This record gives sequence, C-alpha cells and structure tokens, in this order.
Amino acid sequence: MNIHEHQAKGVLQRYGVSVPDGGVAYSVDEAVKVARSLPGPIWVVKAQIHAGGRGKGGGVKIAKSIDEVRGLASDILGMTLVTHQTGPAGKEVKRLYIEDGCDIARELYLSAVMDRGTSRIAIMASTEGGMDIEAVAADTPEKIQTLVIDPISGLQGHHARRLAFSLGLKGKQVGSAVKLITALYKAFVDTDASLVEINPLVVTGTGEVMALDAKMNFDDNALYRHADIEELRDADEEDPAELEAAKADLNYIKLDGEIGCMVNGAGLAMATMDIIKLHGGEPANFLDVGGGATKERVTQAFKIILSDSNVKGILVNIFGGIMRCDIIAEGVVAAAREVHLDKPLVVRLEGTNVEKGKKIMASAGLTIIAADDLGDAAAKVVAAVKEAA
Repeated sequence: MNIHEHQAKGVLQRYGVSVPDGGVAYSVDEAVKVARSLPGPIWVVKAQIHAGGRGKGGGVKIAKSIDEVRGLASDILGMTLVTHQTGPAGKEVKRLYIEDGCDIARELYLSAVMDRGTSRIAIMASTEGGMDIEAVAADTPEKIQTLVIDPISGLQGHHARRLAFSLGLKGKQVGSAVKLITALYKAFVDTDASLVEINPLVVTGTGEVMALDAKMNFDDNALYRHADIEELRDADEEDPAELEAAKADLNYIKLDGEIGCMVNGAGLAMATMDIIKLHGGEPANFLDVGGGATKERVTQAFKIILSDSNVKGILVNIFGGIMRCDIIAEGVVAAAREVHLDKPLVVRLEGTNVEKGKKIMASAGLTIIAADDLGDAAAKVVAAVKEAA
C-alpha cells in the first residue's frame, strides 16, 4: 500500500525524522489558510499523487506571496498530472501539500528497502539527491552507498555514522543525520514498511538534516497489525478493479494486455502469463483466486476481469488440489451466464474432481473451449482472440 507525501512525513515525524512544517489542503481556500499559518515568506505548493516526478510534471511550485499560493493552488488542484510514473493517462490532483520554504545548502538521497536477495533491510545513501536514483544507479553506481542491516543486531550507531560520513557530512551535520537515519530505520521496522525513500534529504543552512520529500510503501500482508496506517489508504489513487478484488479477497493486478487470466496459485498465475506471451499474446491481469475459493468468489473474479475493456478473451487455468475443479466449473458457468459472456473462454482444469468439472461445463450449453494442458490452453486463447479481432 502506498501513501501520500504528507502522510509519509506525518508517520516519519512521529519517530523523530525532521521535516519542514506544512499542511494538507483540498481546496484553494484551504491552501491559503495553511500558507497563512506558516512563517513564510516562501511556500511550496505540492501536488499529492501516488507517483514520482511531480516537479518535472509541473506539480511542485514555489510561491513568494499568499496571492501566488492562491494562484498556484488554483492551477494545480484538478489538473491531470503526467509524470514518468503515471503513464500518459496521468492522475488527477485532488489534494495539495502546502509546505514552508527551506534554506537548502545540499541535496542528498536516503532510503530503506527490503532486500529480497538477503532477506534483510538495506539502507541506501547517495550524494546525488533530487535526481532519479535509477539514473544514478545506471550511470554512476559508485555514488550510491548500500548498507545491509543484520536483523539480529539491528541498526547500530556506527552504521548510521558510516552513512553520514559517506555523504560528506561534517560537525553537527553528522549528529543530525545519525538521529534521522536511526529514526527512519525504526519507522521502517515498526510499521512493516517495504520502502521508505527520502529524495531529497537536505542539509539546511544551519546544518540540520531534514526530509524535504518522503515516500512510504507498506506490506499489504501486515496491514492487519496497523489500523492507523490502513486508514491512510486513498482509494482515489488505486485501480477500482484492484479495490473490488481486495474486498473479495482476490489477488488481482491489472496489466495492459488483452487476455484475462483466472488462476489458482501465484506461481501458476505467473507461469500462465509467461506462456501466453510465449504464444504471442499479452496478459491483461494477474488474478489468483487462492486455494479456497467459493463459487461466489469465482463469479466475482470473472466480473473483475471483464470490467477491463481491453479484455478480448479469458483463460481459466486451475490445478485442483485444495481447490476442487467442480467448484471452479460451477463458478465459471454461473459467471458466464450472469455477465452474458460474449468473449472467447478457454478453460484448463486438472486435479481433484476434474472429470466432474468438465461435465458441468460441457452440459451448461455455453461456448467454452476446453484445453488439455497449459500450452494447449495458451495457444487456443491466443488464436481465439486473434480470430475474434
């Protein structure tokens, strides 16, 4: 789960990370009210969307008067902000963050991320703050310092000092950075975060190290432990189909292809998408109905797949272990009837009660294309979609 910049700063501030003063606004009048509550004389008007590159897209502007705050807020609120992370469709700006100006002496980079290779938290720091870290990694990787933390010892003082020195910090800056890095690590662990990124991390004219921007992502599987974090979810920033899938306890991610997939098991779902591409098609989604899906959940899965107007055909690939093939078949038939399915449907069933499942589909009076194995299923659905086009 992602959250907005102003929310991430609120979370980090609770752990002792220093951030500039600011406030969220949902209207022009609210933006002016927030600006008047801040010292000034410079304010920053920031669009709040779940994407990076807001500044380059025109979503971050500096104001030198209250009238400029009003004008910029009016311009940015409601705009469709297009960045390298939003795609060409962009995202509508529905909230702003009005922040007090900051005396910036240096811009740095700092992040904590879960390193899947080592199953440990990795802290990355760079002197190249304010830039795309991906570009820095590609062009000048030596400018990124990475420190992998042993979960037994956790982050120690010498770790934080080493990172501070690697950033070229001196004197009181080192103590300020150590405090911030320690707080960031604790926030990461306590909130079950998967990413905390501060870009830029700035050194002010007085030597304070501060988070000028902040991004936090959280492990969805741990949200049950963090009701306060889950309350920060912004449904407007998420795909409606993915939200509906979450309500039905389905694992669904929308993609850009034309072949909808319904599979039980994440590994099998990945294999299904791969073999669709191998046969010249493009998957429209990842959808795992899980091992204990009911007929109702299967029906809902069909509705979610078909809510994507790009879908031109559907492949159902079920290996029945815990999940029985006859239950899937009943769900497929019920869903096809309920939504008046008029797109090619290929079904491959294998496992528990497979013959019973095949009989249910064969006697349903629907046009369902049966497949013998995964390769056969992928070939048939790709061919059916091309023929229908």
